[in-house]
Amino acid sequence: MSHFSAVGAAPPIEVYQLSRDCQADTHPQKINLGVGAYRTPEGKPWILPVVKKAEAQLAEDIDAETINHEYLPVLGLDSFTSAATAMLLGKGSPALKEERAFGIQALSGTGALRNGAEFLVQQLKKTVFYFSDPTWGNHGLVFKNAGFTDARTYRYWDKSTCGFNFEGLIEDLQNAPEGAVIILHACAHNPTGIDPSQEQWGKIADVMEEKKLFPFFDCAYQGFASGDLDQDAWAVRFFVERGFEMFCSQSFSKNFGLYNERAGNLTVVVKDKSLIENMKSQITLIVRAMYSNPPAHGSRIVDLVLKDEQLYTEWRGSIKIMSSRIIEMRHGLRERLEKLNTPGQWNHITEQIGMFSFTGLTPEMCQFLLKEKHVYLLKNGRISMCGVTPSNLDYLA
Repeated sequence: MSHFSAVGAAPPIEVYQLSRDCQADTHPQKINLGVGAYRTPEGKPWILPVVKKAEAQLAEDIDAETINHEYLPVLGLDSFTSAATAMLLGKGSPALKEERAFGIQALSGTGALRNGAEFLVQQLKKTVFYFSDPTWGNHGLVFKNAGFTDARTYRYWDKSTCGFNFEGLIEDLQNAPEGAVIILHACAHNPTGIDPSQEQWGKIADVMEEKKLFPFFDCAYQGFASGDLDQDAWAVRFFVERGFEMFCSQSFSKNFGLYNERAGNLTVVVKDKSLIENMKSQITLIVRAMYSNPPAHGSRIVDLVLKDEQLYTEWRGSIKIMSSRIIEMRHGLRERLEKLNTPGQWNHITEQIGMFSFTGLTPEMCQFLLKEKHVYLLKNGRISMCGVTPSNLDYLA
């Protein structure tokens, strides 16, 4: 009898299973709308030219022994975390000026969420967290595995309008217990692609301030959503200006195309800078027990690009290219659906923003598309707009 005889099979992760099934499909018109990764107009992965330049420079630095493969500090590459934090908060941020903000390098956005969640459980004894209904499929798993015991949702998607259920969100936050942790999407909400307006963000902040709720932003798409780094960071900066203490996970998977390099940052904003050293010491122990040290390559690429004016300018051009292509595909898909007199309203496809569109299709419709038409999408109706290309638009519509 094996020690592991009682281990049962876990359900497959839907998005990765979709990709495997699509890869095995031999149909000439198959479309993969599941995976959240940028694709060129030809449907190919894109290594950003600026990333290639940064990697070439890093290779030269290794040859010159300017950099090596020694361990990074436990909390990461200082110049990277500083640059990432400044990119998020803005160089004129009051938190930066008053030295009340710092960053912790993490294993992309997922790792930043986990580091922050474990700290909140261990040090602040948090137990209740809220995430939007629907949300990114990993939010609940990360926070539960970090030790949170009470997972709750706040309303977000209005199925009847394929729009934003703002009233439901506000009511649910008003009913949340004091001190609860609220996961908020900084921009390009996953999976709906619907973001609150600036006025709505103001009302959300009002309720959270009144109820003493703790904001934990997830910022996976800064620059990738609208093409504008400042616009995509507006909500986070607004909360900082309102005086909130907060965590924000940052990912450079999408806006740098560094999916497998796991380059991420946890930005922390506090009211009193004298608290920072103690907080860092506790996060050091969390990291030490989990993965000991972060990887260097992806963070060095981001660090080099953010601090080199020429590379930084080129990178901003790249994120504009990616975001513009996605916006173009949104307009193309809506236009074709309307020309075909497809039942229903399709304005939500162009009103949404970012990588994903929540189509409003039922699980039965999605299953039909997958089995009969070789269109691979999540059963909740989410599609990755990056998988939509000029060559497959007509077939998809």
